[in-house]
Amino acid sequence: MKFNLNDPEKKFLLELARKTILNYLHNNDPLKVDYYSETIKEKCGVFVTLEKENNLRGCIGYVEGYMPLQDAVQDNAFSAAFKDPRFPSLSLKEFEQIEIEISVLTPLERVTDISEIKVGRDGLIIKNGLYQGLLLPQVATDWGWDRIQFLEQTCRKAGLPINAWKDKDTEIQKFTALIFSEKESL
Repeated sequence: MKFNLNDPEKKFLLELARKTILNYLHNNDPLKVDYYSETIKEKCGVFVTLEKENNLRGCIGYVEGYMPLQDAVQDNAFSAAFKDPRFPSLSLKEFEQIEIEISVLTPLERVTDISEIKVGRDGLIIKNGLYQGLLLPQVATDWGWDRIQFLEQTCRKAGLPINAWKDKDTEIQKFTALIFSEKESL
């Protein structure tokens, strides 16, 4: 997939995510915004991650493109702030302390040999039966994991034993992501 965003589009999406959260904190309403460009009308998988003091504060996303990217960013920004079951809803007091990161995903590719997985480039999905786990590409880099640790931790995220990636019934998929955040100057 040869999808890319220019800096003004990235900046718009980051600002849109922040405004969406703030609007809900003040008005308890969805924010209505015209499409910024044709590019961000494309349907893409996307995750919105919130960090507070360099710690995860919420992360929700879509693996596949179910709706235009702009709409998906708004939906996932709201969900990361208020619907991530790992955290309480974001408060107005915390709002100024969060940093937003957006990860736009490429289509999934099935992994037939783990040597195809490149730490730092690829994100992973591991599925076995009803269990499924996903880790974004930056997670392995942030934690300093090698390929095996990345596979093990994705299994753990799925609620599977850490060596489940070796099971013939386990499906491994990879993807890459266009990642940008408020930490960058765009």
